[in-house]
Amino acid sequence: MNPMIRLLLAATLLWSWLGPAAAQEILEASDMVRGGMQAIDMIDQGKTGELWDGAAPATRKRVTRAEFVSQVARSRAQIGMPQMRTWVSVNRQVVTAPDSDTAGQYVSIEYETRFASKPDGTVRELVSFHLDQDRVWRFSGYALK
Repeated sequence: MNPMIRLLLAATLLWSWLGPAAAQEILEASDMVRGGMQAIDMIDQGKTGELWDGAAPATRKRVTRAEFVSQVARSRAQIGMPQMRTWVSVNRQVVTAPDSDTAGQYVSIEYETRFASKPDGTVRELVSFHLDQDRVWRFSGYALK
């Protein structure tokens, strides 16, 4: 049998087997990009503590509210206010971990951002979300690269 036909048949069989169940888990990248922008907007507006309040349980276990607010403020103070921001990538990852709060699906959105104190270069911002046990995507992290 022609290798291309064999590949198409295998893909069709896989879709018919996984299709209905997987369709419920399909995540629109544009929704995650918007969600990431909402999280970054909260940071831009000084609402970092409120962002932590709604974070995934694993995030709230890993870092206290005060530590998170302080870390973000310290890292952002060095580069000033954002001037321009463009999303670059959306990545999905499944993590296996003994802690059920940490294990599961993650989506990370990376933005390329020009900041006031760095007009000649850009900084990468990474916003992450975790699909919690109640099947709700929640903020799980922010980092500058």
